Amino acid sequence: MVEPVDWRADGVPRSARFGDIYHTETGALAQSRHVFLGGCNLREAWAGQPQWLILETGFGFGLNFLTTWQAWRADPARPWMLHFVSIEAHPVALDDLLRAAAAYPELRELAELLAEQWLELLPGFHRFCFDDGRVLLTLCVGDVQAMLRAQRFEADSIFLDGFSPDRNPVMWSPDTLKSVSRFARRGTGIATWTIARAVRDALTQCGFQVRKAPGLPPKRDCLRGVFDPAWTPRRRAPAAERIAPGRCAVIGAGLAGAAVAASLARRGWQVDVFDRADRPAAGASGLPVGVLAPHVSPDDALLSRLTRAGIRATWQQLAVLLAEGRDWRASGVIERRPDGDLRLPPAWTSEGPNLSWPADAGQLASAQLPADTAAIWHRRAGWVRPRALVDAWLAQPGIRLQAGCEVARIVPSGAGWQLFGADDTLLGDADRVVVAAGFESGRFAASLPLQPVRGQVEWGRVASNSALPQAPVNGDGHLVAQVPDSDGALWLSGATFDRDSIDTTPRAADTAANRERLARLHPDAAALLAAAFDAAAPWVGVRCASGDRRPLVGPAPNQPGLWVCTALGSRGLTFAALCAELLAAHWHGEPLPLPAALARSLDTRRL
Repeated sequence: MVEPVDWRADGVPRSARFGDIYHTETGALAQSRHVFLGGCNLREAWAGQPQWLILETGFGFGLNFLTTWQAWRADPARPWMLHFVSIEAHPVALDDLLRAAAAYPELRELAELLAEQWLELLPGFHRFCFDDGRVLLTLCVGDVQAMLRAQRFEADSIFLDGFSPDRNPVMWSPDTLKSVSRFARRGTGIATWTIARAVRDALTQCGFQVRKAPGLPPKRDCLRGVFDPAWTPRRRAPAAERIAPGRCAVIGAGLAGAAVAASLARRGWQVDVFDRADRPAAGASGLPVGVLAPHVSPDDALLSRLTRAGIRATWQQLAVLLAEGRDWRASGVIERRPDGDLRLPPAWTSEGPNLSWPADAGQLASAQLPADTAAIWHRRAGWVRPRALVDAWLAQPGIRLQAGCEVARIVPSGAGWQLFGADDTLLGDADRVVVAAGFESGRFAASLPLQPVRGQVEWGRVASNSALPQAPVNGDGHLVAQVPDSDGALWLSGATFDRDSIDTTPRAADTAANRERLARLHPDAAALLAAAFDAAAPWVGVRCASGDRRPLVGPAPNQPGLWVCTALGSRGLTFAALCAELLAAHWHGEPLPLPAALARSLDTRRL
């Protein structure tokens, strides 16, 4: 629920809901040249660091984040990566976000960039990506205690904000502050606008050494401190791994491998990508065009939440790396449902923040479907050329593609690995190896429960002005049409699912099955494509699935330094970027892009 904001004539919000937050943030802005936040001068503290991790309670209008981001941009000695994690139970409306920043010219550009991604802020984690992936905001929407339990990392700075203690005692309770202290390591700075005695005492009991410091109008004082307990802190789990970037070998140049390579390269790794084919995306990732759409369920089940997070991660990459209208299109997707079974969570509304809702008459008409069709309109969805995305990822600095180079075996060598070809030629050395070879990943991690799933689609070309739907239609199978091509427009329909088959030979029976599936999904399109189907060129790929149909991201069992990112199934476009960021977070002790329970649901160690 978004609460209304009462604005003063000078642009300052004066409602009790946000007033105290705003004063803290204006204080931060007034000192933006030195950025005294988190109990220290950030520019002095983060100079030359590989990354800086900040935890904030109370995002409010985001001015603390925007100010920190601006300082990071302006500092030539800034850390390579900036992570900002903030917890907020009720994200503000987009207009209020922009209005709060409008009073500060130095923040307007950043606020507009933030606003572009300020969408679908349902309960859970939302990762925002800026400045080529070097500034990452993780907004945790929900109750503060639940969100703190769902995240894990060691913060370099902590900002306490939110309601005043007398208006929201839960945010400042000893239990909450104790939970906050679990993110601190010795030396972590902390800052807050409040000097309430109860807060000071609770922070001291949690191991923070705090002191009053001069505030800014209308606050005379504020509180700053550092985590330096007189005892040795006990941790429920070992500290997260933080390894320095080095050399990494990625086996597989499909969506999974290319996404991993790009995520690691952004963090300073030198990445060699090996693939036995003579070009990237030669396997299941070489689908001519694919659909990017979320899964929805009445209870907002695990898969639904994972697909939303995955689409957010992919969408940010598409917007930056590809040309919309040529390589991808934010067209939306119509999902046909059985009559009376729309399967939407009961709390969702037509006003959002959810971006999936029953299709209206206009949306159905644009898809050439009858007005009484049971269907969902997915606003953040569309079509993508997977090969274009793979090529864009592999073109990032720090990545070297070695196509036509099959890795036959990998051997531990000292603290790293050696990779050998079929003729026992040494292909390269690496500190770490990531296997992203689809169903063939089992050659290097034999204990993983991987299953090949053969799929066939039909595709071809028609006139670009055909009457086929502009947006993809999904359901029992899918139809993608109106994809611009050098010779008309592409269309694609399918797909079949044949488990435990790796045969890539097209089958006439599968063509007939795809024709029948399209006739059920969209009868008018099936009629329009009747002749095109006869001339279609079937495409066959072999997907990789795990035992529980979720991706596998994590260390290979009993093989230190060997990791896997595979089993993306038929949702490679949805999951590749998310899984790659999750793997990178594990390596670098970064904040998780997903709540801990969702991250565990993808981990190789769940099996």
